[in-house]
Amino acid sequence: MAKRILHVVSNVSHYLDPTEPTGLWLSELTHAWDIFEAKGLEQRIVSPQGGRSPLEPRALKWPLLDGSAKAWLDDKSRMALLQSTARPEDIDPAAFDAIYFTGGHAVMWDFPDSEGLHAITRAIWERGGVVSSVCHGYCGLLNIKLSDGMLLVAGKRVTGFSWAEEILAGVTKKIPYNAEDEMKRRGARYEKALVPFVSYVVADGRLVTGQNPWSPKATAEKVAALL
Repeated sequence: MAKRILHVVSNVSHYLDPTEPTGLWLSELTHAWDIFEAKGLEQRIVSPQGGRSPLEPRALKWPLLDGSAKAWLDDKSRMALLQSTARPEDIDPAAFDAIYFTGGHAVMWDFPDSEGLHAITRAIWERGGVVSSVCHGYCGLLNIKLSDGMLLVAGKRVTGFSWAEEILAGVTKKIPYNAEDEMKRRGARYEKALVPFVSYVVADGRLVTGQNPWSPKATAEKVAALL
């Protein structure tokens, strides 16, 4: 049987100001999807509420819109996957070998406290599966507790979008918290590249995290290698 990957995307469409849109950073999904597909892995998409996953407009403009993301935008069947994502209660964790949390600032609001996503991730991890994230996707790992009550990320090496990158992106006043600091507060051993906006991946056993939108390919390759 082919290994199965569960992608997690956001349902949030804007920052606190509803006139400022955000959403899924599309290439963080598509780059990983392409790699997993090429390796014959089966894939499905889930979101905290199910249904539509809005797209981050900034990721759909040149030069950030690359061939992988554009191919999705031009493919009605693939775009339909983002209009009808599964709800957590529709997912059997035992059917998946890995979970991959995508990013975009939207996830800062709906990933951290989704009990449904926590339950799925805990089950995959505790049966020996791979837990992974890229960019802001690591916000989905912040509050996951294992069956023994310990936080999944406590004592683990992780990376994700850095505060320095938030500053350079000009969004520090729009976001609800400093994800880098929150991860450190939970006992994670946060790491980042020496310079911002370059591909960087950290693997601590079966926990694989990528730092930013330039990291999904390397993150997916590492996840696939572990599987």
